[in-house]
Amino acid sequence: MTRVAVIGAGSWGTAVAGILATNSDDVVLWARRPELADAVMTAHENPDYLAGVALPERLRATSDLEAACAAAEVVVMGVPSHGLRAVLTKASSYIDPTVPVVSLIKGVEQETNRRATEIIAEELGRTGGDQVGVLTGPNLAREIAGGQPAASVVAFADGDVARALQGLFMTGTFRVYTNPDVVGCEIAGAVKNVMAIAAGIAHGLGYGDNTMAALLTRGLAELARLGTAMGGHALTFGGLAGMGDLVATCTSDKSRNRTVGVELGKGRALDDIVTEMRMVAEGVKSTRGVLELASQHDVEMPIAEQVGAVLYEGRTPEEVVPALMMRQAKAEDHGLLEARRRGQSRSS
Repeated sequence: MTRVAVIGAGSWGTAVAGILATNSDDVVLWARRPELADAVMTAHENPDYLAGVALPERLRATSDLEAACAAAEVVVMGVPSHGLRAVLTKASSYIDPTVPVVSLIKGVEQETNRRATEIIAEELGRTGGDQVGVLTGPNLAREIAGGQPAASVVAFADGDVARALQGLFMTGTFRVYTNPDVVGCEIAGAVKNVMAIAAGIAHGLGYGDNTMAALLTRGLAELARLGTAMGGHALTFGGLAGMGDLVATCTSDKSRNRTVGVELGKGRALDDIVTEMRMVAEGVKSTRGVLELASQHDVEMPIAEQVGAVLYEGRTPEEVVPALMMRQAKAEDHGLLEARRRGQSRSS
Protein backbone atom coordinates (compact mmCIF):
# COMPACT_ATOMS: atom_id res chain seq x y z
CA MET A 1 0.00 0.00 0.00
CA THR A 2 1.31 3.46 -0.97
CA ARG A 3 0.20 6.56 0.90
CA VAL A 4 -0.47 9.35 -1.61
CA ALA A 5 -1.19 13.02 -1.03
CA VAL A 6 -2.84 15.01 -3.83
CA ILE A 7 -2.44 18.74 -3.23
CA GLY A 8 -5.15 20.72 -4.99
CA ALA A 9 -8.84 19.89 -5.30
CA GLY A 10 -9.62 21.41 -8.66
CA SER A 11 -11.17 19.27 -11.37
CA TRP A 12 -7.96 17.53 -12.47
CA GLY A 13 -6.52 17.11 -8.98
CA THR A 14 -9.80 15.57 -7.86
CA ALA A 15 -9.97 13.27 -10.89
CA VAL A 16 -6.40 12.08 -10.30
CA ALA A 17 -7.13 11.48 -6.61
CA GLY A 18 -10.06 9.32 -7.68
CA ILE A 19 -7.81 7.34 -10.05
CA LEU A 20 -5.23 6.80 -7.33
CA ALA A 21 -7.89 5.70 -4.85
CA THR A 22 -8.72 2.76 -7.11
CA ASN A 23 -5.17 1.44 -6.59
CA SER A 24 -4.52 2.49 -2.99
CA ASP A 25 -6.74 2.73 0.06
CA ASP A 26 -4.60 5.51 1.53
CA VAL A 27 -5.11 8.57 -0.68
CA VAL A 28 -5.82 12.01 0.74
CA LEU A 29 -6.91 15.06 -1.26
CA TRP A 30 -5.96 18.50 0.09
CA ALA A 31 -8.46 21.31 -0.51
CA ARG A 32 -7.74 24.90 0.42
CA ARG A 33 -11.27 25.42 1.76
CA PRO A 34 -12.52 23.28 4.68
CA GLU A 35 -16.07 23.20 3.33
CA LEU A 36 -14.89 21.62 0.07
CA ALA A 37 -12.87 18.99 1.93
CA ASP A 38 -15.94 18.23 4.06
CA ALA A 39 -18.10 17.82 0.94
CA VAL A 40 -15.65 15.31 -0.55
CA MET A 41 -15.59 13.37 2.71
CA THR A 42 -19.33 13.30 3.34
CA ALA A 43 -20.93 13.35 -0.11
CA HIS A 44 -18.03 11.64 -2.00
CA GLU A 45 -18.29 14.35 -4.64
CA ASN A 46 -16.55 17.61 -5.47
CA PRO A 47 -19.55 19.94 -5.91
CA ASP A 48 -17.47 22.91 -7.06
CA TYR A 49 -15.34 21.33 -9.79
CA LEU A 50 -16.74 17.87 -10.62
CA ALA A 51 -20.38 18.08 -9.65
CA GLY A 52 -22.30 14.88 -10.29
CA VAL A 53 -19.22 12.65 -10.48
CA ALA A 54 -19.06 10.01 -7.74
CA LEU A 55 -15.67 9.68 -6.04
CA PRO A 56 -14.38 6.52 -4.34
CA GLU A 57 -15.66 6.32 -0.78
CA ARG A 58 -12.20 5.51 0.55
CA LEU A 59 -10.78 8.76 -0.83
CA ARG A 60 -10.16 11.07 2.13
CA ALA A 61 -9.98 14.87 2.04
CA THR A 62 -8.61 17.52 4.36
CA SER A 63 -7.82 21.24 4.44
CA ASP A 64 -4.88 20.61 6.79
CA LEU A 65 -1.72 20.70 4.65
CA GLU A 66 0.45 19.04 7.27
CA ALA A 67 -2.03 16.21 7.76
CA ALA A 68 -2.14 15.66 3.99
CA CYS A 69 1.63 15.57 3.44
CA ALA A 70 2.86 13.91 6.61
CA ALA A 71 4.02 10.33 5.97
CA ALA A 72 3.06 10.54 2.27
CA GLU A 73 5.12 8.23 0.06
CA VAL A 74 4.09 10.06 -3.12
CA VAL A 75 3.01 13.70 -3.41
CA VAL A 76 1.00 14.94 -6.39
CA MET A 77 0.84 18.71 -6.99
CA GLY A 78 -2.37 19.87 -8.65
CA VAL A 79 -2.56 23.57 -7.75
CA PRO A 80 -2.47 26.27 -10.47
CA SER A 81 0.98 27.47 -11.54
CA HIS A 82 0.53 30.92 -9.99
CA GLY A 83 -0.13 29.40 -6.56
CA LEU A 84 2.37 26.53 -6.63
CA ARG A 85 5.33 28.24 -4.97
CA ALA A 86 3.26 29.57 -2.08
CA VAL A 87 1.77 26.15 -1.35
CA LEU A 88 5.19 24.48 -1.56
CA THR A 89 6.65 27.02 0.84
CA LYS A 90 4.07 25.96 3.42
CA ALA A 91 4.28 22.24 2.65
CA SER A 92 8.06 21.83 2.31
CA SER A 93 8.68 20.99 5.96
CA TYR A 94 6.00 18.27 5.85
CA ILE A 95 7.21 16.46 2.70
CA ASP A 96 9.86 13.80 3.17
CA PRO A 97 12.92 14.67 1.02
CA THR A 98 13.03 11.19 -0.51
CA VAL A 99 9.47 10.90 -1.84
CA PRO A 100 8.64 11.35 -5.54
CA VAL A 101 6.69 14.51 -6.38
CA VAL A 102 4.44 14.50 -9.46
CA SER A 103 3.28 17.73 -11.09
CA LEU A 104 -0.11 17.96 -12.82
CA ILE A 105 0.50 21.59 -13.78
CA LYS A 106 0.48 22.80 -17.40
CA GLY A 107 1.88 26.29 -17.29
CA VAL A 108 4.90 28.40 -16.41
CA GLU A 109 5.34 30.69 -13.44
CA GLN A 110 4.86 34.38 -14.08
CA GLU A 111 7.97 36.56 -13.76
CA THR A 112 10.42 33.63 -13.44
CA ASN A 113 9.12 31.54 -16.40
CA ARG A 114 10.00 28.42 -14.40
CA ARG A 115 8.41 25.09 -15.20
CA ALA A 116 6.50 23.44 -12.36
CA THR A 117 9.13 20.75 -11.79
CA GLU A 118 11.79 23.46 -11.51
CA ILE A 119 9.74 25.26 -8.86
CA ILE A 120 9.17 22.03 -6.96
CA ALA A 121 12.87 21.19 -7.03
CA GLU A 122 13.78 24.68 -5.84
CA GLU A 123 11.27 24.86 -3.00
CA LEU A 124 11.89 21.31 -1.77
CA GLY A 125 15.66 21.40 -2.19
CA ARG A 126 15.73 18.59 -4.75
CA THR A 127 19.07 19.37 -6.39
CA GLY A 128 19.21 16.27 -8.60
CA GLY A 129 15.63 16.49 -9.85
CA ASP A 130 15.31 12.73 -10.46
CA GLN A 131 12.48 12.45 -7.93
CA VAL A 132 10.43 15.24 -9.52
CA GLY A 133 8.35 14.66 -12.65
CA VAL A 134 5.07 15.29 -14.42
CA LEU A 135 1.86 13.50 -15.39
CA THR A 136 0.51 14.95 -18.62
CA GLY A 137 -1.45 14.15 -21.77
CA PRO A 138 -4.92 14.54 -23.33
CA ASN A 139 -6.65 14.49 -19.95
CA LEU A 140 -10.02 16.23 -19.76
CA ALA A 141 -10.88 15.78 -16.11
CA ARG A 142 -14.62 15.08 -16.31
CA GLU A 143 -14.24 12.39 -18.95
CA ILE A 144 -11.50 10.60 -17.01
CA ALA A 145 -13.35 10.92 -13.71
CA GLY A 146 -16.36 9.40 -15.47
CA GLY A 147 -14.35 6.32 -16.45
CA GLN A 148 -13.95 6.99 -20.17
CA PRO A 149 -10.85 5.34 -21.70
CA ALA A 150 -7.88 7.71 -21.80
CA ALA A 151 -4.09 7.70 -21.81
CA SER A 152 -1.35 9.81 -20.30
CA VAL A 153 2.42 10.04 -19.81
CA VAL A 154 4.36 10.02 -16.55
CA ALA A 155 7.72 11.66 -17.18
CA PHE A 156 10.68 11.23 -14.83
CA ALA A 157 14.40 11.28 -15.52
CA ASP A 158 14.71 8.21 -13.28
CA GLY A 159 13.17 5.29 -15.16
CA ASP A 160 12.66 3.20 -12.04
CA VAL A 161 10.61 5.97 -10.41
CA ALA A 162 8.59 6.42 -13.60
CA ARG A 163 7.76 2.71 -13.77
CA ALA A 164 6.74 2.57 -10.12
CA LEU A 165 4.40 5.54 -10.60
CA GLN A 166 3.09 4.09 -13.84
CA GLY A 167 1.71 1.17 -11.87
CA LEU A 168 0.24 3.47 -9.25
CA PHE A 169 -1.66 5.64 -11.74
CA MET A 170 -2.74 3.06 -14.31
CA THR A 171 -6.26 1.60 -14.15
CA GLY A 172 -8.55 -0.34 -16.46
CA THR A 173 -9.63 2.90 -18.14
CA PHE A 174 -6.56 5.10 -17.66
CA ARG A 175 -3.48 3.89 -19.53
CA VAL A 176 -0.13 5.42 -18.55
CA TYR A 177 3.12 5.42 -20.52
CA THR A 178 6.56 6.39 -19.20
CA ASN A 179 8.79 9.05 -20.75
CA PRO A 180 12.21 10.34 -19.61
CA ASP A 181 11.69 13.75 -21.26
CA VAL A 182 10.45 15.94 -18.40
CA VAL A 183 11.32 19.22 -20.14
CA GLY A 184 9.59 18.30 -23.40
CA CYS A 185 6.46 17.05 -21.66
CA GLU A 186 6.16 20.19 -19.53
CA ILE A 187 6.73 22.62 -22.39
CA ALA A 188 4.19 20.74 -24.48
CA GLY A 189 1.63 21.09 -21.69
CA ALA A 190 2.23 24.82 -21.30
CA VAL A 191 2.27 25.74 -25.00
CA LYS A 192 -0.78 23.69 -25.96
CA ASN A 193 -2.87 25.92 -23.68
CA VAL A 194 -1.77 28.94 -25.70
CA MET A 195 -2.70 27.13 -28.90
CA ALA A 196 -6.08 26.22 -27.41
CA ILE A 197 -6.86 29.91 -26.93
CA ALA A 198 -5.96 30.45 -30.61
CA ALA A 199 -8.20 27.53 -31.61
CA GLY A 200 -11.04 28.96 -29.57
CA ILE A 201 -10.61 32.37 -31.21
CA ALA A 202 -10.82 30.73 -34.64
CA HIS A 203 -14.00 28.91 -33.64
CA GLY A 204 -15.50 32.07 -32.15
CA LEU A 205 -14.83 33.91 -35.38
CA GLY A 206 -16.77 31.22 -37.23
CA TYR A 207 -13.93 29.49 -39.06
CA GLY A 208 -14.23 25.84 -40.02
CA ASP A 209 -12.30 22.61 -40.21
CA ASN A 210 -9.62 23.66 -42.70
CA THR A 211 -8.65 26.55 -40.46
CA MET A 212 -8.57 24.31 -37.41
CA ALA A 213 -6.43 21.68 -39.14
CA ALA A 214 -3.92 24.33 -40.23
CA LEU A 215 -3.88 25.86 -36.76
CA LEU A 216 -3.29 22.54 -35.01
CA THR A 217 -0.52 21.56 -37.40
CA ARG A 218 1.32 24.86 -37.20
CA GLY A 219 0.66 25.01 -33.46
CA LEU A 220 2.38 21.66 -33.09
CA ALA A 221 5.35 23.04 -35.02
CA GLU A 222 5.62 25.96 -32.58
CA LEU A 223 5.31 23.66 -29.61
CA ALA A 224 8.07 21.39 -30.94
CA ARG A 225 10.36 24.29 -31.85
CA LEU A 226 10.33 25.73 -28.36
CA GLY A 227 10.46 22.34 -26.67
CA THR A 228 13.46 21.08 -28.61
CA ALA A 229 15.26 24.40 -28.23
CA MET A 230 14.91 24.01 -24.46
CA GLY A 231 16.28 20.48 -24.49
CA GLY A 232 13.18 18.37 -25.09
CA HIS A 233 13.19 15.40 -27.47
CA ALA A 234 11.49 15.86 -30.85
CA LEU A 235 9.58 12.56 -30.55
CA THR A 236 7.85 13.76 -27.39
CA PHE A 237 5.82 16.28 -29.36
CA GLY A 238 4.31 13.66 -31.63
CA GLY A 239 3.08 11.66 -28.62
CA LEU A 240 0.46 11.98 -25.92
CA ALA A 241 2.10 14.93 -24.15
CA GLY A 242 2.35 16.84 -27.42
CA MET A 243 -0.05 16.06 -30.27
CA GLY A 244 -2.47 14.15 -28.06
CA ASP A 245 -2.93 16.94 -25.54
CA LEU A 246 -2.97 19.58 -28.28
CA VAL A 247 -5.85 17.87 -30.12
CA ALA A 248 -7.93 17.36 -26.98
CA THR A 249 -7.45 20.89 -25.67
CA CYS A 250 -7.94 22.66 -28.99
CA THR A 251 -11.07 20.77 -30.07
CA SER A 252 -13.05 20.04 -26.90
CA ASP A 253 -15.73 22.34 -25.53
CA LYS A 254 -14.64 21.09 -22.09
CA SER A 255 -11.31 22.88 -22.50
CA ARG A 256 -11.10 26.02 -20.36
CA ASN A 257 -8.46 27.65 -22.55
CA ARG A 258 -10.42 26.98 -25.73
CA THR A 259 -13.51 28.42 -24.01
CA VAL A 260 -11.63 31.64 -23.30
CA GLY A 261 -10.63 31.84 -26.95
CA VAL A 262 -14.17 31.19 -28.21
CA GLU A 263 -15.53 34.04 -26.11
CA LEU A 264 -12.72 36.35 -27.24
CA GLY A 265 -13.53 35.46 -30.84
CA LYS A 266 -17.13 36.47 -30.20
CA GLY A 267 -15.96 39.89 -29.10
CA ARG A 268 -16.19 39.61 -25.32
CA ALA A 269 -13.68 41.27 -23.00
CA LEU A 270 -11.05 39.06 -21.37
CA ASP A 271 -11.74 40.36 -17.86
CA ASP A 272 -15.42 39.48 -18.16
CA ILE A 273 -14.63 35.99 -19.43
CA VAL A 274 -12.12 35.21 -16.68
CA THR A 275 -14.38 36.63 -13.95
CA GLU A 276 -17.16 34.22 -14.94
CA MET A 277 -14.92 31.15 -14.90
CA ARG A 278 -14.73 29.10 -11.72
CA MET A 279 -11.57 27.27 -12.83
CA VAL A 280 -8.22 28.63 -13.98
CA ALA A 281 -7.37 28.81 -17.69
CA GLU A 282 -3.58 28.45 -17.46
CA GLY A 283 -2.97 29.81 -20.96
CA VAL A 284 -4.21 33.29 -20.02
CA LYS A 285 -1.31 33.71 -17.60
CA SER A 286 1.24 31.44 -19.26
CA THR A 287 1.21 32.99 -22.74
CA ARG A 288 3.46 35.83 -21.62
CA GLY A 289 5.97 33.40 -20.11
CA VAL A 290 5.91 31.19 -23.21
CA LEU A 291 6.69 34.20 -25.39
CA GLU A 292 9.53 35.25 -23.11
CA LEU A 293 10.98 31.73 -23.26
CA ALA A 294 10.70 31.82 -27.06
CA SER A 295 12.61 35.10 -27.11
CA GLN A 296 15.29 33.76 -24.77
CA HIS A 297 15.82 30.72 -26.99
CA ASP A 298 15.48 32.60 -30.30
CA VAL A 299 12.43 30.59 -31.38
CA GLU A 300 9.78 31.95 -33.73
CA MET A 301 6.21 31.42 -32.48
CA PRO A 302 3.83 33.51 -34.61
CA ILE A 303 0.58 31.95 -33.36
CA ALA A 304 1.58 32.41 -29.74
CA GLU A 305 2.62 35.99 -30.52
CA GLN A 306 -0.82 36.79 -31.89
CA VAL A 307 -2.53 35.22 -28.89
CA GLY A 308 -0.36 37.39 -26.66
CA ALA A 309 -1.30 40.46 -28.68
CA VAL A 310 -4.99 39.74 -28.11
CA LEU A 311 -4.58 38.94 -24.41
CA TYR A 312 -2.21 41.73 -23.42
CA GLU A 313 -2.02 44.39 -26.14
CA GLY A 314 -5.64 45.04 -27.05
CA ARG A 315 -5.46 43.59 -30.56
CA THR A 316 -8.80 42.29 -31.82
CA PRO A 317 -9.26 38.66 -32.89
CA GLU A 318 -10.16 39.88 -36.38
CA GLU A 319 -6.67 41.37 -36.72
CA VAL A 320 -4.96 38.08 -35.91
CA VAL A 321 -5.84 36.26 -39.14
CA PRO A 322 -4.25 38.65 -41.67
CA ALA A 323 -1.22 39.01 -39.39
CA LEU A 324 -0.67 35.25 -39.64
CA MET A 325 -1.73 34.68 -43.23
CA MET A 326 0.38 37.45 -44.75
CA ARG A 327 3.65 36.41 -43.13
CA GLN A 328 6.62 35.71 -45.39
CA ALA A 329 6.34 32.39 -47.23
CA LYS A 330 8.56 29.66 -45.78
CA ALA A 331 9.37 25.95 -46.00
CA GLU A 332 7.14 23.84 -43.76
CA ASP A 333 9.94 22.13 -41.81
CA HIS A 334 12.46 24.98 -41.64
CA GLY A 335 11.88 25.96 -38.02
CA LEU A 336 11.97 22.41 -36.66
CA LEU A 337 15.15 21.61 -38.56
CA GLU A 338 16.78 24.70 -37.10
CA ALA A 339 15.68 23.69 -33.60
CA ARG A 340 17.09 20.20 -34.12
CA ARG A 341 20.39 21.65 -35.28
CA ARG A 342 20.58 23.83 -32.19
CA GLY A 343 19.88 20.82 -29.98
CA GLN A 344 22.56 18.75 -31.72
CA SER A 345 25.14 21.50 -31.41
CA ARG A 346 24.51 21.76 -27.67
CA SER A 347 24.91 18.00 -27.17
CA SER A 348 28.08 17.67 -29.26
